Amino acid sequence: MRLVLVVFGILFLLGGLVWALQGLGILQGSFMSNNPTWVWIGGITAIAGLGIAVLGLTTKAATKKA
Repeated sequence: MRLVLVVFGILFLLGGLVWALQGLGILQGSFMSNNPTWVWIGGITAIAGLGIAVLGLTTKAATKKA
C-alpha cells in the first residue's frame, strides 16, 4: 500500500506541475497555456500529490500477526 501511495503521489505531483507550467505559459501548445486557472488547479494538484507521497513514505508498513 505504501508503494501505491508514493507512486500515485508522484504522478499527481508531476501532473500538477505540468498543468501549472502550462497555465504560466512556460509549456505552450495547449488550451491551458497562459490561463491562470490552470496555475491554481496545477498547484493544488501538485501539493496534494506531494502530501500523498509523503504519507506513503512516512506510514508504517502493516504487520501481520500470526
